[in-house]
Amino acid sequence: MTIKSLAVTEGADRPTAETFIGMRERGIDITVVCPPSSQQWQRLVDAGVPVIDIPLKRNFDKQGQRRLREEIVGGNYDILHTFNSRAVTNGIAASKDLPIKIVCYRGIVGNLSFLDPMSWMRYLNPRIDRIICVCDAIRRFFLNMRPKLLRMPEGRPVTIYKGHKLEWYQDEPADLAQFGIPEGAFVVACTASYRPRKGVEYLVAAMGLLPADIPAHLLLVGNMEAKKLTRQIEDSPAADRIHLAGFRDDAPAVGAACDAFCLPSTKREGLPRSVIEAMAYGVPPIVTDSGGSPELVEHDVSGIVVQVKDPVAIAQAIERLYRNPELRRAMGDAARRRIDTDFRNEDTVTNTIALYQELVPGK
Repeated sequence: MTIKSLAVTEGADRPTAETFIGMRERGIDITVVCPPSSQQWQRLVDAGVPVIDIPLKRNFDKQGQRRLREEIVGGNYDILHTFNSRAVTNGIAASKDLPIKIVCYRGIVGNLSFLDPMSWMRYLNPRIDRIICVCDAIRRFFLNMRPKLLRMPEGRPVTIYKGHKLEWYQDEPADLAQFGIPEGAFVVACTASYRPRKGVEYLVAAMGLLPADIPAHLLLVGNMEAKKLTRQIEDSPAADRIHLAGFRDDAPAVGAACDAFCLPSTKREGLPRSVIEAMAYGVPPIVTDSGGSPELVEHDVSGIVVQVKDPVAIAQAIERLYRNPELRRAMGDAARRRIDTDFRNEDTVTNTIALYQELVPGK
């Protein structure tokens, strides 16, 4: 007998889609719910993974719940695997009183509370059988929530890293001249959508603290539209060396052309994809000790880990990489090996199947 799983996502990224494909190749009868607009829709279809469109337009979508329930009952699924908050709330409602195991994916630390009713309708709901945490920091958050008497069973949250393959990252590095960066310049990249918890302002501050003999450039990739950040950049001593690239479909290739990568998050970081992409291209990362970043980057081996909200430490890390090209190359090589050996998509597939088999023994 084969385990049947219904995976619900608003739009799977490449690692998640490849996990679905890998699980199906290894005998899991998995069907994916995601919109045709998803970048990975065609990849899933081409790989023979059944894909259906059940729109979930809001947290409590009655029509979506009805269609999900019809699919669950008609498909006789063993596991409902949800990948975002809207899928969780609607999936729990749709599967009420049905003999199906519920698995949820969680990719960020925190933002949940025992005092928040919505949290109980999502990840704190006792009907959830397992929560797949993308890093140990998320699992620890669940197990250390207060008050202790309300904490979930220790075995409910489990850590399964989202794996990658180096072969996905073979694009030619982008030409940085298009951003006004001179040839041969030392460039630090940061890819993120601006929000306070990403800590971009601390990286900008660090640029102004670099010694005068370090003409490093900072390339900010992503939506960085914020008046406070704009004013900070304009007032920075390094203003002429800070470049805004905006949103880019080729963000990994842009990062690959840089000498270092920095993600200065202040909290709630899971397993940041932008850092993984940089590491896969052999670009040494500078990260903070926020969430899962220290699990990804081995300090002084595959990158540099600094404290949160510390522009001085970020500036020192940039200076260290600038002044030591050999260290930069060694860390870049170690970063690439780190992804290749410790964050493999094959391991994600294996560990997820093992979790399924634990929930549905005998199949």
